This record gives sequence, structure tokens and C-alpha cells, in this order.
Amino acid sequence: MTAVDVAPRTAWLDGVNPVTKVAMVVVLALPLLISVDAVSAAVALVLELLCVPLTGLPYRVVAKRLVPVLLFAPVAAVSMLLYARPGGTVYGTFLFATISDDSLALSFAVLLRVVALALPMILLFARTDPTELADALAQVAKLPSRFVLGVLAGARTVGLFVDDWRTMTLARRARGLGDRGALRRFFSMAFVLLVFAVRRGTTLATAMEARGFGADVERTWSRPSTLSPRDAVALAGALGLVAVALTAAVVSGAFRVVGT
Repeated sequence: MTAVDVAPRTAWLDGVNPVTKVAMVVVLALPLLISVDAVSAAVALVLELLCVPLTGLPYRVVAKRLVPVLLFAPVAAVSMLLYARPGGTVYGTFLFATISDDSLALSFAVLLRVVALALPMILLFARTDPTELADALAQVAKLPSRFVLGVLAGARTVGLFVDDWRTMTLARRARGLGDRGALRRFFSMAFVLLVFAVRRGTTLATAMEARGFGADVERTWSRPSTLSPRDAVALAGALGLVAVALTAAVVSGAFRVVGT
């Protein structure tokens, strides 16, 4: 558990209902999936970064959590660079791969778009308590309790995977196995972690069934989850952010519908 996780929850977004945060993620994602252009993605990314102070997360923490996204985003960009429909000046071809002006622009747009789609998830849910999310899904979104409790149980075990990975790393180093073969070590540890996850999930499912969590009954919830005017403001802000990004793309002439 980090200092961010235990810090007092006094940020503006901490008062927004988790269901509203889910709706905000959908609002921010769908329009960005309609158009593939660098302008709308860049504008959305800049506006999202300007909203970081509302989340209570320091910028250094946001940058740290974006590292995995920045490592894997170029994979999507490279595929577009090589296999997108060619257009404009062609710089080189090899078998089915063609690098042209259009593929360069499209790969850059996809790179920005992946980051712009991942950033809201980090900002909106980094400080969201899984229990509050479950309360909101059951009481506000009216989802089945069995599904909600399964989501809650899964969310609670995510932190255990981090602890397992750290423990395995320390154990391997203590045995003198952690100084070489980084790629092979990663895959072997990932396989062990997968085995741990399957075993833990099976045990957890059996325990929950034994305690009656799978029963088809009307359940009560100890903490009420309601909507407030702040939720409307937050959702309107997400709509406004998307509108600004798409308007900038249309005005600049960069707007490009997916598939065209």
C-alpha cells in the first residue's frame, strides 16, 4: 500500500460516485474511438492532464502509472505504421508493409490515442475504494449482487498479486537467481503468478459460495450510495472535454472517422 492509497481523501473527484466515474470513462472513450487523428487525441490528453489536481494524485504518481501504457502503446503504433492503408509519399515497402505519409500520421495518432484512453482509467479509479464501487454498482447501477460481489472480490485480490510478485522477486534474489536472464525470469514468474491466481480464485469462489454469497436473494448494503449534483458536474465536464477535443479536430481539418 502506497502513501497515495492511505492519503486523506479530500480531492474533488473523491466525492464523485463510482458509477459516475464509469460513465465518465465511457464518455471519454467512445468519441475517441470514432475518430483516428492526432489533434483530438492530443487535445484530450492535454485537458486530462490539466484535470490531475482534481484527482488528488501527484503528477509523479500519474507518470509512474503511465509507464506500462507507454511501453506497450508503441506496439499498436508500429502495426499502423507498417500495415495502414498507404497514402501520400511512400518511403519504403517490404512484403505487405508500406511506410507512407498516411501511415506515419495514423501511427502517431494511435500512439496518442492509446495514452489518452488509458489516462482516464488511472485518474478516475486510482483512489476509488473497491467497496464503494461495489455499493454503487449494486445500489445506483442496479446490477445483480452476485456479479457485484464477484467484482469486489476480484478487485480486493489485485493487491495480493503485487505482493506475490514482490515476494517471488526477493526469494529469487536470495537464492542468487535474480541477477541475469531478465526475460526468462519474467515469463517464469508470470506463469507462477498465474498458478497462484487460479488457486486463489478457486479457493475464494468456494469460500464465498459456502457463505451464501451466491444465493439468489435480495441483499441489503451497509453503506448507502447515492448521486449528488457533483456527479452531474463531473459528467458534464467529461462531455465538455470530449466536445472540445472533437471540435479542435474538425476545425483543424484533421478529423478522420475510423475506417476511412
